[in-house]
Amino acid sequence: MTIEKVQCKKCKYYYITWDKNFPYGCKLFNVKSKQMPSVIVYQSIGKQCENYCNNL
Repeated sequence: MTIEKVQCKKCKYYYITWDKNFPYGCKLFNVKSKQMPSVIVYQSIGKQCENYCNNL
């Protein structure tokens, strides 16, 4: 089984914030961070984002 790496930039919930300290955001999880939101989700829940949606 191959695990696909989540690419936030292709997700409809991903956005760039105006906050220079936390430039990346996810509208679904209400996250703003210095890292890609998928990294924060993985660190928080221990698995990849199940809501990843690559159709913009």
